[in-house]
Amino acid sequence: MNTPEPGQGALAEEILRGVGGPENVESLTHCATRLRFQLHDGDKVDQAALDALDGVMGTVPQSGDRFQVVIGGAVATVYSRIMNLPAMAGPAAPRPQSDAEVKAAIRAKSRGKFAWLDSFFEYLSDSFRPLMGVLLGASLIIAVASVLDALGVVDFRAADKSATWVFVDAMWRSVLYFLPIMVAYNAAKKLQIDPWVGAAVMAAVMTPNFTGMLNPEGGTPGITCTTNATLGTQECVATVFGLPMQLNDYGGQVFVPLLMVALLALVYRGLQRIFPENVQLVFVPFFSMLIMIPVTAFLIGPLGIWAGNGIGAGLAWLNGNAPIVFAIFIPLLYPFLVPLGLHWPLNALMLQNINALGYDFIQGPMGAWNFACFGATAGVLLLSIRHREQIMRQTATGALLAGLFGGISEPSLYGIHLRFKRIYPRMLVGCLVGGVIVGFLGGVDTGAFAFTSLLTIPVFSPMGVYTIAITAAFFVAMALVYFSDYMTPEQRAEATARRDAAATPEAPVPTPVGAPAGEATSADASPAPSGTALPLSSGAGPETVVLAPVPGTVLGLDVVPDPVFASRALGEGVGIEPSEGSIVSPVAGELITVAGTGHAFGIRTDDGVEVLIHIGIDTVSMKGEGFDVKVEAGRRVTAGELLVEVDLDAVRAADHPTITLMTITNSAQLAEVAPRTGVDVSAGDPVIVVRR
Repeated sequence: MNTPEPGQGALAEEILRGVGGPENVESLTHCATRLRFQLHDGDKVDQAALDALDGVMGTVPQSGDRFQVVIGGAVATVYSRIMNLPAMAGPAAPRPQSDAEVKAAIRAKSRGKFAWLDSFFEYLSDSFRPLMGVLLGASLIIAVASVLDALGVVDFRAADKSATWVFVDAMWRSVLYFLPIMVAYNAAKKLQIDPWVGAAVMAAVMTPNFTGMLNPEGGTPGITCTTNATLGTQECVATVFGLPMQLNDYGGQVFVPLLMVALLALVYRGLQRIFPENVQLVFVPFFSMLIMIPVTAFLIGPLGIWAGNGIGAGLAWLNGNAPIVFAIFIPLLYPFLVPLGLHWPLNALMLQNINALGYDFIQGPMGAWNFACFGATAGVLLLSIRHREQIMRQTATGALLAGLFGGISEPSLYGIHLRFKRIYPRMLVGCLVGGVIVGFLGGVDTGAFAFTSLLTIPVFSPMGVYTIAITAAFFVAMALVYFSDYMTPEQRAEATARRDAAATPEAPVPTPVGAPAGEATSADASPAPSGTALPLSSGAGPETVVLAPVPGTVLGLDVVPDPVFASRALGEGVGIEPSEGSIVSPVAGELITVAGTGHAFGIRTDDGVEVLIHIGIDTVSMKGEGFDVKVEAGRRVTAGELLVEVDLDAVRAADHPTITLMTITNSAQLAEVAPRTGVDVSAGDPVIVVRR
């Protein structure tokens, strides 16, 4: 929250100039923290100049020539000054429009050229990002096993392995096999429906009862099986409710849960509109499962398998008719198959090639893709070392080790590449270079089914061609990512600012800012719930604790569906998916801002911590409907005092996320702001430690 200052008149003029002048402004509205411009031509914006202005906390370009300028608590004053500028009174000046008018106009326009792609990548990224830890763990187990396999300690792929190595297999297969259930949970959470319903629907077609029907000798009547001539795989069909249902093993499939959850979200929200709130807990999950489990088993699941099998058959035809094109095409295709899990059926084709021909022609060109992927990760690692980014360095190191020694690309893809859109085009250049080398040097074959890693280079023939191809793919992708960066200049500036703000010593035992003056709270007075723990004190300086304003599940800002808060332009903080609508003050202090619509509050504590509470996403457009405000600006509040009663059903009915966001808007002026995420809290539980 910025206190209005005399210089805001000049700031208003500079902002108007930065967005292309009054003639480029179609409409202007504001919410509790930001100016919302609808422009005639978004390309006329001078974003760098706007970001450099004192008083601008950040900028967010959006599709459809929309542009947001983040101001903070002084946004209403800046908005008023802009609208009162003489230039805005001219013939080219816009008529001030309501939020509803602006949103209607935006809906009438097509979204930005790449808006659908942005949404698609966000859906993929947020469905996989929480799984990074277990994916890295599983892939490193594979890497260790691959090393032992290369050294001749154990035959990693033998059919008669000892119980010890069967158990080791289970340690990593647990993640990759049940990945569909985990992805379904995260995808449902991303689309803001009950994640356990998504997981349950996917789990239904992975139970032993379902997969047991794949064994035609198991005694289950009504099952017939045939063999796929191209892939050499067995396909079984069961008669269920008098209808034919294709049986498949969905282990490792992620296209199926991603498609299923997208449809489940429509069904789930439709049921929420049908059933009253007091019976939704029972009937919405019940009917969702009753509808979506059969739809998944009969339609969506087989659709995913058919897609993968169709791709496999097409690739076999391409290799037989145009092998050079095939060698170039494979490494360019894989980057789009792997994120959706459509590459898994190709494993069957690889094995069929080895059994029928004595060799496989897919794995050699595929190695160019894998090593381009690993090279891009190496570029990210070098940049993270250069910019002293500890978390990204850890992520990239684990992903690179899993790739180079385990041949596993998923940690790189889901943990890094899908999060930063600049990586993919650069990685594809590396794929192209490797594929061209393989194709024009006569191709690469292998007589073994192998993970394409450093340890398996000797199984490819000719080994020299393969080595040249993967080396070129690796270093081309690495160089392109390193020298052009995987972040935009704006993202790099924000990341650097966050790093510098956190690079200070930790401080002493916190005292909740809601506690009366002089009343300390010992570290062991009340144990914190499980989850990401609040940092320990080091005795370096004063600390305060910011409490949860509402009960619910605490999320990191990275996953909140609002680019301004996710970018930390309004400071570090948390999002809370509320379980009830009573919003209380998280601190004791002065109410600096109370939005007229009741959706946002700004509080400054006596020790200078500035806290913003923002209820829902884009709820400013509700114009206060469903918000019963209990306080007014300028008065003092105590921690736990009721600020507003919110009708969460009204927010959902208006198609707005209910997530409550809380940030420390002056984070850059503080030594550290440490959020505590991944836990369920009650109102009044500690969620942020602030060190000054």
